[in-house]
Amino acid sequence: MTRHTSLPGLPPQPKATPWPTADWPVADLSDTVDAAGLDDLLGLAFSDPAPDIMGETHAFLAVHKGRIVSERYWRDLSAESTFPSWSQAKSITHALIGILARDGRIDVNAPANVPEWQDEDDPRRHITLDQLLRMSSGLKFTEVYAEDSGSDVVEMLFGAGKTDVAGFAANCPLEHEPGTTWSYASGTTNIIARCAAQAVGATGAAFRSWMFDALFHPIGVRSALPKFDAQGTFIGSSFCYATARDFARFGLLYMRDGAWDGQRILPEGWVDYARTPTETPPEETLGYGAHWWLGMCGPGSFSANGFKGQYTVLVPELDLILVRHGNSVDEQGDEVRRWLAQVAECFR
Repeated sequence: MTRHTSLPGLPPQPKATPWPTADWPVADLSDTVDAAGLDDLLGLAFSDPAPDIMGETHAFLAVHKGRIVSERYWRDLSAESTFPSWSQAKSITHALIGILARDGRIDVNAPANVPEWQDEDDPRRHITLDQLLRMSSGLKFTEVYAEDSGSDVVEMLFGAGKTDVAGFAANCPLEHEPGTTWSYASGTTNIIARCAAQAVGATGAAFRSWMFDALFHPIGVRSALPKFDAQGTFIGSSFCYATARDFARFGLLYMRDGAWDGQRILPEGWVDYARTPTETPPEETLGYGAHWWLGMCGPGSFSANGFKGQYTVLVPELDLILVRHGNSVDEQGDEVRRWLAQVAECFR
């Protein structure tokens, strides 16, 4: 895979900084950081009661040049607490597909292996994994988290589709020609997760073991709690709990171009693939790559974003990773994104 010419380089691990496979190295804030500004921003976020403008912030972590330089938790939460991923799990699913691509077990440019689409006259049979990863499959899917809204994502996760999330999504009709329209759809990720299971030849507990062996254990992630449906499909759209420190480890893997302490976990070019803008960009403030959002903390930044304000943000030019978990809804999420951009500015 070739790198998009506009992408900033990814920084290497500083030679004097140990990899956090066992424990995170810790450092004080650099003299170049606006410590007072950062303290003011954290004071706002962790106000108790929580500020109406951005809701509750349950955890914050900043990793600068490979070391934790700031960490704070809400009330009785701690570094050992696990937090919901919500759609950050989509970026984890992207990593799983990358590992399978590395091993030659899956081709993202080929039509996705979806049993429901195999009739010769079914136009969905031509949808590729790349189009699913870039949210440009053309499938009709309503992504609204509101009661009585006719939401496909709510029905998939909590209603009639919850026992077979991939099957539910795969039965959605085609609304647009594949590759022509961007439309955010959690169902596509669960189709991808089932494709991963088919490539591995395992579901449920066996697939979970593969996830840990191939991705989590090599980078020191121990707290991950991926959830599965009754068919044994990883609910890759939404459910993988972990500590803030382990989300930061996952972020560091992508900041270091998919390599970890001399071992290549993701294939060369896979991180660039994640952060290369889709050819059918979203009509949103943020850009989109392949199961990663783009631009939250300035040009070149990319992030794993989750419902209610779960974020792992990477700013390569600063070698900065920001992790934030909380409970922020509707417009509060917009304010949290602005807040994270302000935090990043403290490091410039």
